[in-house]
Amino acid sequence: MSDASEPKWARGLAKPPPWRSAGGETLFENPWLRLTRHPATAPTGATADYAVMRPKNVGTGVLPIHDDGTVTLVGQQRFALANYSWEMPEGGAPLGEDPFDGVRRELAEEAGLAAEHWVPALTMELSNSITDEIAMTWLAWGLSAAPTAPDPTEAITVVRAPFLDLLDEIGRGTVRDAMTVATAYKAHHMAVTGELPEALARALLGRL
Repeated sequence: MSDASEPKWARGLAKPPPWRSAGGETLFENPWLRLTRHPATAPTGATADYAVMRPKNVGTGVLPIHDDGTVTLVGQQRFALANYSWEMPEGGAPLGEDPFDGVRRELAEEAGLAAEHWVPALTMELSNSITDEIAMTWLAWGLSAAPTAPDPTEAITVVRAPFLDLLDEIGRGTVRDAMTVATAYKAHHMAVTGELPEALARALLGRL
């Protein structure tokens, strides 16, 4: 990691050696992910039998912001946790695709929206002890209607909610999707620090 990509407090600090892998084998693979197993050596010198889930997509998501300070959210059933999840529009961009192309596609397919203005929000490592999955998120505004095309497995409900209500529900624990939670807090930070257009920030913060 270069100094330019480190937090201020880490610059110049000595770091332990990185993890080392003595090879790897594929335990499972499908069109969406590959599970690999590695005889590994930890930074401490201890040996470990390490498994990594390696997605074949970059996770992408967008928080669509309307001029009145509402945001578009989608609700859908999720298989892994067997729960109903409220999220911003999200999806995956194949590793060979520009993630920005992927997220624009997801905004249309899931929410039926196109956006005139986009700004990057976050690049995140999700569960970085067990997966190398990367997620990239954006904020978008200047919204207009676009054709929807949900995945055949998706039954999606689309709603508009005040942004401050989204923050309240995150605080109550009813919205738990990690990409949505992190991006909503980043949107709030950008609104209060002047990183968004003034009118949009005032609408988000409920001060029209």
